Amino acid sequence: MMWLTLAVTLVLLGATFAYLRYNRLQLYRALETGSGDTLSGFAAKSLVKPLGRERVPSFDKRLVHFGDVLPPEQFATIRKEIEALVDTERNYLPAHKKGGTVAYETLMVKAPSVVGLYRSPALADLVSSILGTSVKPTPINDQSSCSILFYERPGDHIGWHYDHNFYRGRHVTVLIPIINRNASGDGLSAARLEARFGDTIEVIETPPNSFVMFEGQVVLHRVTPIKDGERRVMLSMTFCTDPRASIAQGIKRRIKDTAFFGIRALWT
Repeated sequence: MMWLTLAVTLVLLGATFAYLRYNRLQLYRALETGSGDTLSGFAAKSLVKPLGRERVPSFDKRLVHFGDVLPPEQFATIRKEIEALVDTERNYLPAHKKGGTVAYETLMVKAPSVVGLYRSPALADLVSSILGTSVKPTPINDQSSCSILFYERPGDHIGWHYDHNFYRGRHVTVLIPIINRNASGDGLSAARLEARFGDTIEVIETPPNSFVMFEGQVVLHRVTPIKDGERRVMLSMTFCTDPRASIAQGIKRRIKDTAFFGIRALWT
């Protein structure tokens, strides 16, 4: 009887997972179809300031940053969409991270300009020129492909860590700060992006509309805790030279995403 109960339980769990997985895939197809016109419209124009060949920064340290990446009117459009996002998914891992996120699939519905920027050839060309090889956006079922990170409650932070690469190719993260202000509004928040190179800790300033790109698999980094009354909102985007993934990499990515986006990430 015990074995029969176990078998029935496993069958029910498998059927439930298959049903949830099927529904999630249908959602992604609908999002891709419904956003096609918007995305193609944004992709048709250059959203990113052109970077002359002589100004392409060296990626020898696997990290670069510079200011004013988007023209003012386009940055204002992106910021307006992101400020309208009121439902964030809070996540907390004791002694490691605390903050809020908005997933890629939510942005597909509520922030088309943000997704249009992420998937624009202009941004991919900028990232490719810095990396020295061609990159592509990562898939829609990866909730971290394009997401918004919120540091807005006292103590929101993320500790020292490397980023796991869940794809076959090289994987880089691009950050564009949208809001970063202290309690009085006359400076940046206490939440600072830091990278460790040997015994040296480098502070990467992240004022709004700056550009940060790093290869998190090899760059140890963290964000220090934010203080009361401060706010820091980051657009986070990932690119990869080969966005295909093995079955094992896909499973690991889903498990990681549950820490940011809840249990639904298991059937993405």
